[in-house]
Amino acid sequence: MKTTDFSYALTNFLTTHLSGMRNLSQHTIRSYRDTFKLLLHYMKSEKKIPPHKFTLAHFNRELISDYLNWLKEERRLCQRSVNQRLAAIHSFCKYLHTENPEYIHEYQRILAIPFMKYHKPVIEYLTKEALQAILDAVDITTRQGKRDLALLCMLYDTGARVQELCSINVNDIHFSEQPYVILTGKGNKSRYVPIMKNTAALLKTYNEEFHKTIVMPRNEPLFYTRQHTRFSRSAISHLITKYADLARENTDIIPEKVTPHTFRHTKAMHLCQAGIDMIYIRDILGHSRISTTEIYAKINVEQMRDALERAYPELNPKVTKDWNDDNSLMDFLNSL
Repeated sequence: MKTTDFSYALTNFLTTHLSGMRNLSQHTIRSYRDTFKLLLHYMKSEKKIPPHKFTLAHFNRELISDYLNWLKEERRLCQRSVNQRLAAIHSFCKYLHTENPEYIHEYQRILAIPFMKYHKPVIEYLTKEALQAILDAVDITTRQGKRDLALLCMLYDTGARVQELCSINVNDIHFSEQPYVILTGKGNKSRYVPIMKNTAALLKTYNEEFHKTIVMPRNEPLFYTRQHTRFSRSAISHLITKYADLARENTDIIPEKVTPHTFRHTKAMHLCQAGIDMIYIRDILGHSRISTTEIYAKINVEQMRDALERAYPELNPKVTKDWNDDNSLMDFLNSL
């Protein structure tokens, strides 16, 4: 079967450019791959063009616009998900600029497709009482409970993304006088995040029971399932939902939906409320831009304003009398 220019370009983009030139994570590359899997499916089912006949000549603005509408109308993707698919296509077009310049004008037309506007969801985070209620729901008399408590405390204390937590190995934890963990985030970038001493003590106890037979170097996963496999993102989400539901049986302060990212938002908000500098919070969370971190400061200020307005009565100062109504003053001015 003859190789088309589209199949050749897409293969190099996914296997060489994204991982080698841009150093993107495997999770991001899979997301890009899924975008084009859906595009090929759309071409076959809606345009009647099979993948082996799809060429760069078909790859134009009209096609991509129709594809995005199909994602929204037929696949029922939300606006944010459609924007993620468009971002992957934009990235592919930028790659094609130099690799296949004969269609550069069409690529520029695709790059001109704007992202859909959407309302950003309200950042959900846990109060200190809600966080404690979830941790208290863990049964630490069992082996599984001891692991789960260490996992939840680690997730909150580091403010890690769920994939970063899944990727932590035993040798990433350093129990020095100032304990810390090495997290590997987006773009395979590593950062050092301090661990509070109570969390470090909990992890030490956990390691003694769950990793006592491991011989150095300790590159095994820090947290593993009953099958001794690394935790997946969905498994951690399921674990958090489980303990949030248990905690909700005893209190009504638990939000309706609690996710791994809720713990990350919670850590950021607690740091912000404690007056920690935004630069430090940015470095702990691994944000590339300070503007991403400042959203927590904005929420904190709004909450303080609401609290102040509730705490103090509204002042209604007396309105100063209009000088135009002062006859004596008007008589004096007229006499000048």
